[in-house]
Amino acid sequence: MLHRIVVKIGSSSLTEDEGGLNQDAVRFFASELAALKAAGCQPVLVTSGAVAAGFREIGYTHRPKVLHEKQAAAAVGQALLMQSYRDAFAEHDICAAQVLLTRADFNSRKRMGNASMALDELLKQGVIPIINENDTVSIDELKFGDNDTLSALVANLIKADKLLILTDMDGLYTKDPRIDPTAERIRQVDEITDQLYAAAGGAGSEVGTGGMRSKLDAARIATRGGISVFIGKAPGTGDLLGAALGEGKGTYFSTSLSALPRKKQWLGFLSTPLGSLYVDAGAEEALIHGGRSLLPVGVKSVQGSFHTGDVVEVFNLDGVTLGRGITNYDTEQLQAIKGLSSGDVVKQIDVVHRLEVIHRDEWISLK
Repeated sequence: MLHRIVVKIGSSSLTEDEGGLNQDAVRFFASELAALKAAGCQPVLVTSGAVAAGFREIGYTHRPKVLHEKQAAAAVGQALLMQSYRDAFAEHDICAAQVLLTRADFNSRKRMGNASMALDELLKQGVIPIINENDTVSIDELKFGDNDTLSALVANLIKADKLLILTDMDGLYTKDPRIDPTAERIRQVDEITDQLYAAAGGAGSEVGTGGMRSKLDAARIATRGGISVFIGKAPGTGDLLGAALGEGKGTYFSTSLSALPRKKQWLGFLSTPLGSLYVDAGAEEALIHGGRSLLPVGVKSVQGSFHTGDVVEVFNLDGVTLGRGITNYDTEQLQAIKGLSSGDVVKQIDVVHRLEVIHRDEWISLK
């Protein structure tokens, strides 16, 4: 069986410091992806670089900050980026396809399904899909934020075996190695903790948008969907294949979970919660470890304004996020029955649907 591997390459790896594409870098990564394909993999490339490639070409002296300027730069840069990739892959007799996505494509389960089928067909035909966010039409409120998140969502969408996120750092460190010589590289991560986020630091490079924290967010999404992740460098010939084989210069994130159904992907990472529920320890245990539904008796506090069928976020009494689910009650009903036993709920209101506040089939744990 062919292994599906999503490779994410950031702007800093593809563009010059002052903007514009580094053609040698594009050809190098194309050859590395071709080697993955020759080794029996089905690579999918998630690439940044459209804005960075286009802003000089359009006449800006610095990477634009205003939305319409970024959209204009992306419109020019995306064409330049894709042409460079197509030329580079043609040297290896590989056809490359452009796939531009927005968050709205993932917000809609139907559009997610269409994108999945298109990508499956491209891979079946031996084509390498080159995926980028459609920056020309995306608005700040609905953007992924960076292509790290996009790469994790794509990896879940196509049920990839691995996600390789390439960066200019050789993995995650205990401290910032640029300023602290005592920093040690973390080779293996089995659980993404608050301590890891603290070690990840802040922003990325001048030409990109994603720092190590955004890569941790991506790793969290991917591993939650049963996909192992590599974050690190692949600067030399054969390094990308080495990263795929577990011999990379970076940090590996393991997972023991299974692939997420498309509905759970949407629920966990793309839906918009319209309310918040705070639950007691018994409900937390039932949801996280018991594989059971959330009953009214476990709900201690209700916030927000929502209706039956809306998505709500669930927290424990310490304010820790437990997960998201689709509620069977609106705000007013749930305020009236929170903390009540099932028998008392039936006496309090007419239950014309499921008794559960959130059925286990409509729930995803994020803890």
